[in-house]
Amino acid sequence: MLQNELLRVLEETADAAFCVNQQGEICSWNAAAEKLFGYSASEAVGKSCYGLLRCSGGLGIKLCTPEFYARQATAEHCRIPNFDLEVTVRSGRRIWVDLSTLVFKDGRTHPRLIVHLSRDITERKHNEDLLHKMLQFSKQIVAVSDDYGTERSAPVSSLSEREQSILRLFADGKNSAEIARTLGISLQTLRNHLHHINEKLGTHSRLQAVMHAMRRKLI
Repeated sequence: MLQNELLRVLEETADAAFCVNQQGEICSWNAAAEKLFGYSASEAVGKSCYGLLRCSGGLGIKLCTPEFYARQATAEHCRIPNFDLEVTVRSGRRIWVDLSTLVFKDGRTHPRLIVHLSRDITERKHNEDLLHKMLQFSKQIVAVSDDYGTERSAPVSSLSEREQSILRLFADGKNSAEIARTLGISLQTLRNHLHHINEKLGTHSRLQAVMHAMRRKLI
């Protein structure tokens, strides 16, 4: 696929899509990117990706800097995993996006292009933060219950080692995408495991499952 054909395809995608060169400068910006980030193509193209969006990761680490793209441009095997990114949109509001990346090579005469596809996951992140706080609170409740000798009922069926690992990771505040990556499984497979866990424990959500598993000393 030639570069011009790639840009035409990206313009039609529903995801916010933009290309960045090896200097970290934005060189294409589709209509969905304009809608998500608030910047027009004329405002974005030619700007530094980090300078425009002020990208950072979960720990506040700067991402999508010129140094980041320089490393990708020279890497022998360039395979960048998906990651969650916090960015600043034109209004000044900070939002979270899921960023997937493709490295495009158009023969030997053209430099590599980094193609980013992104979706707004701000609400998902907010829900994950609430879940993490609830899990921490649940751990405190379980600890207090143990001090008073609360009886622990047995699960309907025993949990497998993989199911226990999944619940431990949720209890540690990991989100579904992080757990799937850690365990090397798809999100659908993770959902299947959660369904089986809830059936075994007689619970109806992952939060209930984690609380019950902690109370029963299964994790």
